[in-house]
Amino acid sequence: MTVPHFYIAASCRLEALLELRRTLNATGEGKVSVNDLVIRAVALALADVPDANVQFDETVMRRYTKVDVAVAVATPRGLVTPIVSQAHAKSVYAVAAEVKELAARAHQGKLKPEEYAGGQTTVSNLGMFGVEAFSAILNPPQSSIFAVGAGEPRVVPVDGKATIATMMTVTASFDHRAIDGAVGAQAMAAFKALIEDPARLAG
Repeated sequence: MTVPHFYIAASCRLEALLELRRTLNATGEGKVSVNDLVIRAVALALADVPDANVQFDETVMRRYTKVDVAVAVATPRGLVTPIVSQAHAKSVYAVAAEVKELAARAHQGKLKPEEYAGGQTTVSNLGMFGVEAFSAILNPPQSSIFAVGAGEPRVVPVDGKATIATMMTVTASFDHRAIDGAVGAQAMAAFKALIEDPARLAG
């Protein structure tokens, strides 16, 4: 099956997100990674832009109110994508615990088929390998995938002056049959806003 992809990239400033992560991890309720916060941001962005929260399977367009997010996990058996169900409605602590548990069972080859089939979108994070940016291939019938690069210091303009900020490039791939450029741009803008003003991500 050939899927007509298009891509939208955004550079997101991370200082507020990293501060939120420090605050969350200091509570003792659980440990949260940047990737857990990204998963929540993707889920809330698609909930905020429902026209992007779709599946397309050649004959039927399915629209959803829930947001199930697949998470790409590299295992000795290859790449698998376990699903965090209703990630938009869970706290980031719940998302973090679920991702950890699903990833562990993925490595053991113990996922049930229903735990890695479906989902409305995927998060693929190669930042831990030092990858600055990349474009990911869609996993039909999903209509989007968010490819996450490394957070790194970059020179950026602030009030007309050059300053150093921690930035992360995220490139979203969309199925153009299901999501047009304007809707994709709205979804990416919603994601970027959540990363840079992340209060809602704690849940």
